Amino acid sequence: MQCPRCLNTDPYYFYHGSRGWYCRRCISFGRAMLEEETESVSLNPVSEGSEEYVLRYPLTPEQKSVSDQCAHLIERTDVLLHCVCGAGKTELVVQSISNMLKNKKKVCFAIPRRQVVLELRERLSRYFPHAEVTAVCGGHTQKTDGDLIICTTHQLYRYYRAFDLLILDEPDSFPYRGSDVLHGIAETSCRGHRIYLTATPDEELMQAVRKGRMKELSLNVRPHGHPLPEPVLFHAPKPFLLYRLIRWIGMHADHPRMIFVPTIISAHRMHMFLKHLFPCYVCTSKTEDRDQVTENFRNEPAGIIIATTVLERGITIERADVCVWQADHPVFDEAGLVQMAGRAGRSFACPDGDVLFLLSEKSRTAENCLKQIREANLSCAV
Repeated sequence: MQCPRCLNTDPYYFYHGSRGWYCRRCISFGRAMLEEETESVSLNPVSEGSEEYVLRYPLTPEQKSVSDQCAHLIERTDVLLHCVCGAGKTELVVQSISNMLKNKKKVCFAIPRRQVVLELRERLSRYFPHAEVTAVCGGHTQKTDGDLIICTTHQLYRYYRAFDLLILDEPDSFPYRGSDVLHGIAETSCRGHRIYLTATPDEELMQAVRKGRMKELSLNVRPHGHPLPEPVLFHAPKPFLLYRLIRWIGMHADHPRMIFVPTIISAHRMHMFLKHLFPCYVCTSKTEDRDQVTENFRNEPAGIIIATTVLERGITIERADVCVWQADHPVFDEAGLVQMAGRAGRSFACPDGDVLFLLSEKSRTAENCLKQIREANLSCAV
């Protein structure tokens, strides 16, 4: 037996009810009956002229090369776009999306985290002014069809074999990473090929590349041509780290400052302390008005936000500098540290940025993060 939705084959998860066998592994998305014929979801035809697009700025020669290769390869195989943070991954797939829409094929852009969906819909609506771009996520499920669908990976359960192109953004991040259910649902939602976008591909993706199941395209330079900001690793006992943090905040008083912390408790403790010295925001997975908090911070030219890993991906703050408190904490993995460091130096106006890792003791994970960023910079300097 195999679940038609999440592709589960483990007998433990199958149950025989009054209507027949169904899968309990993906039961949170409704019952997937094994003995009922599963039909592809019927979506509206793609609108005429929806493929026309206008970018904010011309692609650099490096971006154009990767974009052209991706549009060519995706016709016959899956593609991994392995590109550094801030390389313009969304812009790199615009040509591929346009080609699909021109051929009246359905396209979906799926993202693990809800807060990025609405922002990306606005962005792609500007790029594709004649297309109906629809956002589907928690609180936005009244309309689920369009020429180009932007959704969370959880919402892919609505689209059995619906898409000719599925673009999976940050597939190595929570909650998609490590979820067999979401992986299965993503696979069954796509009848064509997939593009994976990430700066930090996990072993599963790299193994697929090595086995020839997909092609890898890399881009290690940002559009402004400046190297990635390399984190400074500062080791000291916690009291000295706190002093160094306060000093760092003061040194960058004219820039937005993002301070990443390992846990929700440490986020609120840090906020309780720093708010007596500086106006600041706090953002965690438990923050109810998270979108409003990040928008308020984004609108301040020199604000401070204390955040957990909830903001390590999918957010761009112009001119931001970054500090990671307790960068040696086990909750931070190498990919997460790379992503957090990648929030800095993204804008043309301030491409250099500043990244500080504060550690109580030496950390191989933090050192590997620094090594990875340096290697990316060296590959562009050759």
